[in-house]
Amino acid sequence: MLVADSYLGNVAEERVATRVERAESLSVTLSDTERRRSRVRTTADDGTDLGIVVPEPLSDGDVLSADDSFVVVSLAAVEAMVLTFDDSAPPARALKLGHAIGNRHWDLAVETGRVLVPVVESRERMEALVDSVLPDRTAVTYEMVPPTTFDDGQQGHVRDRDHTHDHGRGSDYVDGRGHGHGHTHDHQHDHGHDHDRDDHGHDAEGKHGSDRRRGEPPSGDPGDSA
Repeated sequence: MLVADSYLGNVAEERVATRVERAESLSVTLSDTERRRSRVRTTADDGTDLGIVVPEPLSDGDVLSADDSFVVVSLAAVEAMVLTFDDSAPPARALKLGHAIGNRHWDLAVETGRVLVPVVESRERMEALVDSVLPDRTAVTYEMVPPTTFDDGQQGHVRDRDHTHDHGRGSDYVDGRGHGHGHTHDHQHDHGHDHDRDDHGHDAEGKHGSDRRRGEPPSGDPGDSA
């Protein structure tokens, strides 16, 4: 098994990109959970058995050193609920929305005119939990976004760090019992209100909409709200 345990930088940095181009390298795609773990065993995109030992969450384009080769990290996109506000949305309602999201311990990213929240429960349940505090005419849609969208509000940020960590080959992450110190958060809560239907539309760009805005009556059976 190949072990990558030294952080070299990010391909967005010219010096790092040059080194990667001139040397043998592997690519690996990590989930949001995997990228936050300090120790993880996975498989490179070419099938190579790979162990990653780093102390901090990884970003898209990070480059690690593994023996005589480099490992270039790619991150799998995550689904986000996107709340786009009308220009007339009152600030007080936005504050109530922030309070409701904070009570659920959901991550949050704020952009001009909209808020993004990672989908950690069913779409129906998440919409139901925020519906009462959404300003009128708020559009609810869904997009696939980089997981780093929710890292301190930054997308695809490049860190300035120089860490070399030799944790020894054959460390205890190999059989899945590693003692990682990442910041993985599982915010899913089961309150017994599961919904199996999916009545969301799809637009031409692959985004998923809820087919309605806040303040408009739902299109389903009125009896469903009982």
